[in-house]
Amino acid sequence: MLRLGAIFVVLCMVLIAASTGAALYLFFGLKSFEALIVAVAVLTGLATYNAVTSRVRDRSDVGGQIADLSRGTGDLARQVAELGRRTAALEGQADRIIDGAAEKTRAASEAVTSELAELGTLVKQLAETVALHELKFAGGKDLGASAPAKRADSLPARATANAETTPAEAVTAEAAPDSRAEMTATVRDAIDAGRVDLYLQPIVTLPQRKVRFYEAFTRLRTNDGVTLQPADFLEAAEAGGLMPRIDKLLLFRSVQVVRRLQLKNREIGLFCNIAMSTLNDKELFPEILTFMDANRALASSLMLELRQSTLRAMGPLETESLAALRELGFRFSMDQVTDLRMDPRDLGERGIRYVKIAASFLLGDAASAGSDIHAADLSDLLGRFGISLIAERIEGEAQVVDLLEYDVRFGQGFLFSQPRPVRADALRGAAETEEHQDELGMTRKAAGGSGSSF
Repeated sequence: MLRLGAIFVVLCMVLIAASTGAALYLFFGLKSFEALIVAVAVLTGLATYNAVTSRVRDRSDVGGQIADLSRGTGDLARQVAELGRRTAALEGQADRIIDGAAEKTRAASEAVTSELAELGTLVKQLAETVALHELKFAGGKDLGASAPAKRADSLPARATANAETTPAEAVTAEAAPDSRAEMTATVRDAIDAGRVDLYLQPIVTLPQRKVRFYEAFTRLRTNDGVTLQPADFLEAAEAGGLMPRIDKLLLFRSVQVVRRLQLKNREIGLFCNIAMSTLNDKELFPEILTFMDANRALASSLMLELRQSTLRAMGPLETESLAALRELGFRFSMDQVTDLRMDPRDLGERGIRYVKIAASFLLGDAASAGSDIHAADLSDLLGRFGISLIAERIEGEAQVVDLLEYDVRFGQGFLFSQPRPVRADALRGAAETEEHQDELGMTRKAAGGSGSSF
C-alpha cells in the first residue's frame, strides 16, 4: 500500500509539472525549451516539498512510538514493583503462619508435658497409698500405727506446691479492725509507713494462654504484718479520702513495672485501677497528670481501669480529667460490669479499649436480662468499635470452653494464676532497670500456656 501511494504521488507531481509546462507553452507563448525548464523546476519543488513533509511525518511517528514505548516500560516497572511487594507480603504472611504454628505446637507440648507430670504424681501418690494399706492389713496394729508417719513423709509435691502458692494476703475476719474509723487509721498508717505492696495477676490470650497483660493490685500491711485485701480497706479508704494517695502510689509503681516489662516484651501491657475520687482531687490529680505526661511514651502499654458505676456517675470535672489523660494517649478499661446496658460507640469515643466482665456473669442468664445485647454477641459488637472483651474471675476449664464459644479472646482468673507480689527491690528507679532486668519477684506460668517471668 505504501509503494502504491508513493507511485500515485509521483504521477500526480509529474502531471502537475507537465500541465504547468504545457499551459505556459500554449497559452503564454513561451518557447518549448523554456516551458520544459519551468516544468522541471515545478517537479523539483514538488518532490522537495513531498520529501520534507514525509520526513517530518516520519519523525513525529517515531516520537510517538518512543513515547508509547516509554509508557509501556513504566507500566512494566510498576507491575514488577507490585509483584515484588506482593511477594514480600506473602513471605511475611508465611513467616507469621510458621511462627504461629510453632507457638501452638510448643504450647500444646507444654500442656501435655504438664498434664503427664501431674498424672505421674497422682499415680505415685496412689501407689504409695495402696502400699501403705497393704502393709497395714498385713502387719497388724504396729504397722498400722507407723503408716501415718510414712504417709506424712511421702506427701506429694503437688500438696507442697499448693501450700506455697496459697496467697499470703488472706486475712481473717477476726484480724480486721472492728470499725471504719479504726480501718481508716490503719490504712493511713500503712500508707505513711510505706507498707503498700504491689501484686500482679496475668491476663492471657484464649485459647493459647499466652500472657498478654498484667493487672496491678494494691495490698496494705498492718503493723502486725497482716495483709489487707482491697475488699477490707477500700470502703474505709474512700470514706477517709485516701484513695488518691493509694492510686498515685499505684500509678508510680506501675510505670516502673511497665518499663521493666518492655525490656523483655514490648507487647505486654499493664492494667492499673483508678478511682473517681482521684479524678476530682484538686491537689493530687495535677501531680498525677504531670507524671503521666512525662511518661506518655508508655501510653500504649498502660491502661487505666475504672468501674462501670464510676463511668456512669462521672460529672463534668471527672469527665474533663479523663479527657486530659486521653489527650496524652492513654486508654481505659471498664470493669465490675453489672449489666450489659452499654453503648459501645460512646465507650469507644471516651477512650475505652477493654471491657472486663466476670465469667460467671457473662455465661449466666442474668447477663442478657434487660438488655438488647445478647452475651454471645457482645464480643463481636464491641470489636466493631475497637473494644476487646476480657473475661475475668475464671476458675474452671469448663468456663474457658464456653467463653471460646462466645468469641472471648482474653481471660483472667485463678485458673491461670493468682495475684503474686512484686518484691520491693524490684521497684527501684528506672536508672537500675538495665542492671536488674530479672529481679522482679514474680514468676508464674499460666496453665497450658507459655508463662512469663520478670
